[in-house]
Amino acid sequence: MIVSPAVIALMLGSAAVGLLALYASAWGVRILRHWDLRSGSESQLQLEKRTYLVSTLMAWAFAFQVGSLFLFIFTAEDLHRLFVGAMCAAGTLNVNEFGYPTILLKVGNALLAGIWLIVNYTDNRASDYPLIRKKYAFLLVITPLLLAEAVLQGAYFAGLKANVITSCCGSLFGAEAQGPVSSLVGLPAGPMRAALIASLSITFASGLLFRSGRVRAGGLFSVSSLAAFFISIAALVSYISPYIYELPTHHCPFCILQREYSYIGYFFYASLLGGAIPGAAVGVLLPFRGIGCLQGVLPPVLRRLTFASLFLYFLFSLLVVYSISFSALIVEMD
Repeated sequence: MIVSPAVIALMLGSAAVGLLALYASAWGVRILRHWDLRSGSESQLQLEKRTYLVSTLMAWAFAFQVGSLFLFIFTAEDLHRLFVGAMCAAGTLNVNEFGYPTILLKVGNALLAGIWLIVNYTDNRASDYPLIRKKYAFLLVITPLLLAEAVLQGAYFAGLKANVITSCCGSLFGAEAQGPVSSLVGLPAGPMRAALIASLSITFASGLLFRSGRVRAGGLFSVSSLAAFFISIAALVSYISPYIYELPTHHCPFCILQREYSYIGYFFYASLLGGAIPGAAVGVLLPFRGIGCLQGVLPPVLRRLTFASLFLYFLFSLLVVYSISFSALIVEMD
């Protein structure tokens, strides 16, 4: 195992988040079974007091969970110098079989944690906590995933040994890539460009319609914003990254995190995650707009979420246009 401050922070942080999630889930089960705001019993008062503590702890834990995704990527990038053959985080993650499953699970958990934070914020703004059962039921779904992430991440870091020979990003994300990655690398540039433009256009159009008062557009906006996240990730690998590297055979999604490329990868990924979380949260919250105590709370929250998602996807779009426009590479569309 390689020990560094970032590795220690990730290991301790994941363990703490997992333990807090277990603690919160235990109280969540009691809340699901016994919560009754109309009751003045001692057990109800205890639940009300405890939920303040649990919600606060999980808000901090999930905020760390979202941030830990970027800390994990930074750590994998920083450690690549220790492994023979590794040129970026792609090689570090390929040192053992736990690297890529860990980062995929961290991406999923970051999305879920961000959505839970928004649901929790909305519930706390209402007078009688109308979403309390739903947010704790949601927490019960997230907790096993957080525990699985802590186990996978621990196994990944425990299996890291310096001077291990690993694959470079050229063999993993190059034109001759094999395995699951090859399906992304081999996606034709023309259809990927069309899919990216279509997904972002639908997201912007439906988001603007929703903000203008077309409630029915909210569901389409939420679905399209989440679809745009995954399509954009695929487009980064298959279509956009060669423009940044000015090399048609280089599709690595991690080299763009390096100084040579002005760390632009962090801006790409932060804008995408920041656009997907509030966009998806709109779809989660929309079904509850008819609840009485939320009728004055939800509309401004939904408008702010929509604006945040649109703004960050617009920022991503600007980064894509900038990367392509100022690149010396010319790609012939299929």
